[in-house]
Amino acid sequence: MPHADPDASLRANVRLLGELLGKTLKAQVGEVLYEKIESIRQLSKEVCNGDAECALQLNQILQALPPKEMLIVARAFGHFLNLANIAENVHRIKRSRWHKLNQHSAPQDGSIEATMQLLNEKSVSSQQVYEAVLNLKIDLVLTAHPTEVMRRTLMQKYDRIAKYLSHDEHQMTPQESENLQQSLYREVTSIWLTDEIRRKRPTPIDEAKWGFAVIESNIWPVLPSFLKELSDQLEKTTGKILPLKACPIRFSSWMGGDRDGNPNVTSQVTQKVCLLARWVAADLYYREVNELSAVLSMNTCSQEMRMQVGETNEPYRALLRPLKEKLLETRRWIEDKLNNRISPVIKPMESNDEILEPLLLCYRSLQDCNAESIAQGELTDLIRRAACFGITLTQLDIRQEAAKHTELLDEITRFIGVGSYSNWSEIERISFLEQQLINKRPLIPKDIPLTKTSTEVWNTFLMISKQLPASFGAYVISMASQPSDVLAVCLLQQEAGIKNLLRIVPLFETLTDLTHAKDCFNGMLACQWYKSHIQGHQEIMIGYSDSGKDAGILAAGWAQYTAQEQLVDVAKKHHVNLTLFHGRGGSVGRGGAPAHMAILSQPPGSVQGRLRVTEQGEVIRNKYSLPDRARRTLELYTTATLEAQLMPSPEPKQEWRHMMQLLADKSYDAYARIVKKDKDFVSFFRYVTPEREIGSLAIGSRPARRNDIAGIEGLRAIPWVFAWTQNRLLLPAWLGVGEALPPSVENLPLQTVREMTKGWPFFRSLLSMIEMVLTKADPSIFKYYQTRLVPPELHSVGELLIKKYDETKEVIQLALQIEHLLEANPILLRTLLLRSPYLYPLHVLQAELLRRVRAKSESHKQDEDKDALMVTISGIAAGMQNTG
Repeated sequence: MPHADPDASLRANVRLLGELLGKTLKAQVGEVLYEKIESIRQLSKEVCNGDAECALQLNQILQALPPKEMLIVARAFGHFLNLANIAENVHRIKRSRWHKLNQHSAPQDGSIEATMQLLNEKSVSSQQVYEAVLNLKIDLVLTAHPTEVMRRTLMQKYDRIAKYLSHDEHQMTPQESENLQQSLYREVTSIWLTDEIRRKRPTPIDEAKWGFAVIESNIWPVLPSFLKELSDQLEKTTGKILPLKACPIRFSSWMGGDRDGNPNVTSQVTQKVCLLARWVAADLYYREVNELSAVLSMNTCSQEMRMQVGETNEPYRALLRPLKEKLLETRRWIEDKLNNRISPVIKPMESNDEILEPLLLCYRSLQDCNAESIAQGELTDLIRRAACFGITLTQLDIRQEAAKHTELLDEITRFIGVGSYSNWSEIERISFLEQQLINKRPLIPKDIPLTKTSTEVWNTFLMISKQLPASFGAYVISMASQPSDVLAVCLLQQEAGIKNLLRIVPLFETLTDLTHAKDCFNGMLACQWYKSHIQGHQEIMIGYSDSGKDAGILAAGWAQYTAQEQLVDVAKKHHVNLTLFHGRGGSVGRGGAPAHMAILSQPPGSVQGRLRVTEQGEVIRNKYSLPDRARRTLELYTTATLEAQLMPSPEPKQEWRHMMQLLADKSYDAYARIVKKDKDFVSFFRYVTPEREIGSLAIGSRPARRNDIAGIEGLRAIPWVFAWTQNRLLLPAWLGVGEALPPSVENLPLQTVREMTKGWPFFRSLLSMIEMVLTKADPSIFKYYQTRLVPPELHSVGELLIKKYDETKEVIQLALQIEHLLEANPILLRTLLLRSPYLYPLHVLQAELLRRVRAKSESHKQDEDKDALMVTISGIAAGMQNTG
């Protein structure tokens, strides 16, 4: 029986949700206002088709709306965009299922089956495949997002809508179909009647709880089925299954551990997040063991188990009973700790073996009793979860800025009378640190007086020493630039009494730091104490955000690529296994790209089955909002990492490398000429984007600025990108590219660029992402912002930027040999065009609201204007996606 085309289902779902939203609007705001919203939508469609008269008419209508109606109109269009996102997420799930159900369809690109077939076609031996899968170490690091604008309450309602839409309509009775539509209508109405605006900033603990909820709801349920499919496909390809405790993918978190520039993340907050993670893990395991006990009712068992449980009629339940009690005790102990109570529980669970050992004994017993089919059900699922999540659910990374450690050490050295650490040269710092690392006497007096900032830094180290070692992953040093930055953290951990030192990960994020990363790495390994300490493994983080803001997309992309190559070379020279940790964001300006494409575009040899990558707030919403989407995400990371290791792309030609360096240099000069050297640029940026207003909104626990430096230097990369997304210029993702690429087909270097596009995954990926961003950008909308918000004397800056955009679009089309942007990706183009009529009114409203809020007009209520402004920011973020 042929299966329905999922594209038709997408169109039907978008139409259905639009109709239900219209029905809700009629009921809630009345027929007259509903008709006004509908006429705005129809006019907006004409505007997007190029009708200039309709644009003038629509702009006047929107500008004249009273505040209350402005808020309602903004909410209507924002909700439609969120509903469209839900329909598309469900569509992706149905498309994956369609590939599996349709016998005449090839396996979906990026699927485990397709990858195993590809590896076989490329003559990769079955033993190579098996060993590569066994040695996979993929770590997905969940991070909070300073521009995540959606309330968790609404996320939950949207998720329920997605689950309703996931039902197969072809398998429903008429009554079931009617019930489903009524349920959807109830949810849409509930969404409309819910305040979508955050009235207070989320705390770091709120953000951590949200991360736990994503794991519990969507990742925990699908991990076993994903690993089962991987095992089944591995067996078909190699004849061997995935070992029971193998865990190719793990999860870490920065939520509650990332204190870089966020004074709200304190040592007490981090301790609480560690305890909460353990509580969630214990609670999940308790529920799972409870259900497993119900399944394992059989009375026959192995001799090994009988010796442990004695003569009992239900040996498996008898074995699991103490485990359940231990999990309950652990929960109770954590609750007491969180509430500062003395706990009657003497010892909570502290080792993952306490969960795994009884489960593995059950497994062996069932095998001995010829009940392997039972062993491979819920029991295997729980063993695989325990191997992945451990007793801490995730491992929490600590991130702190290098300068904070320098300040602390300076206060220490001054107090003990050996001089000023801050004023010492790098050689003097390393000499001091090496001496102290082998000195058994304590360096830091207990009564040392420290500043407030340094006290908090030191308290963090002391707190780590008192927590379960399994709670922590890496200690990431942001703005790292020299070996002493790493050795300083080694010493501070040692002085704090941390028994299992956290692995230290320097983060190279500015253009200068990326350029000199190899020198820093060499310096680290030149220290014999440190080289011995790391035991042949080092992790280094590549920052995509700050380098992009610092240098522009082309220069930053090349700096990131060459830094990785050089770091790999240093690691090989010193016989060290290197794991690269990619600090990518959701937006192209911050290294964002589809996971599969991003991994395959890395330098050859840089992905040796080991990969860490950040998954940020809005990306988490997109990739993990539904269990089946989460499963597909795990699949794509796994298959791309396998392909990158077993089928690495060829080394780029020397001619290409030379050309890329020229492009990077020209691009950086063009970018810096405007962003760093144009005296009017910063003022223009602050007028033409909602940057100032974003900083005052309750949309993240972290401040928008790292420090008090004026201009873009002090602004974090995420709000920098987010602000340019709101006005549709998306400048960080393309500025400088137009000047760098050769402009004409007669120019010989253009042929080289085209060869690079065809033969070099890194370059092809880079240009493809720029192409996508140029399609999302809309200079006419940006010009409207300029007209409404920017003083005339600064308009020349905007005109220059529009000219640069047009030049960039032209050279990208020449390089990719296309007549129209995204002509090779009609599905994505259709998605963007679908959103346009709903985005346009939000942009016009936002520009008008920014004028009103900034003018502090007495004729309008400020609260209503600010609420409407927040709704437009949220709606545009939903429509644009990958915003920060």
